[in-house]
Amino acid sequence: MSRFAEISKIPLIATEQYSKGLGHIVCEIPMDHAALVEEKSKFSMLTPAVAEKLKELQTKSVVLFGIESHVCVLQTCLELLAADYDVHVLADGVSSMNSPEIDIALNRMAHAGAHVVSSESIMFQLTGDSTDPVFKQISGLVKEYQGLARQNKLLFKHGTAQL
Repeated sequence: MSRFAEISKIPLIATEQYSKGLGHIVCEIPMDHAALVEEKSKFSMLTPAVAEKLKELQTKSVVLFGIESHVCVLQTCLELLAADYDVHVLADGVSSMNSPEIDIALNRMAHAGAHVVSSESIMFQLTGDSTDPVFKQISGLVKEYQGLARQNKLLFKHGTAQL
């Protein structure tokens, strides 16, 4: 989604939870084009700096993805909904160290009013039309993502993945 945001010129806001102890956003996720990367200690990413950036960008719709779906993603979602944002949570863009927590968190967010969607769905929704100048790049990104997803499923199916 970071690459999609960059290609589509959609502002990206990212936060890091206690990076001193937990580490920074992995280098495979490019952040050089981010509108803001904020260190945080609270679980929700809706810090004063993030709230100010959202206000500055004049957005009322947010696509949310990240790790620990039942903690940081959930609390961010609930705070954004309470602040009258339209929240889209990527079902395939959230995770947890305890996998049963993912579905529980997604269900709770949906019941709270968030739209639970897939990455592919939201990318094409935001692109809107196959005549969009970035459509071919987005289509290529989707195909690349599908290939990685298939590869990961095969790894888990054949028991070669480490958990």
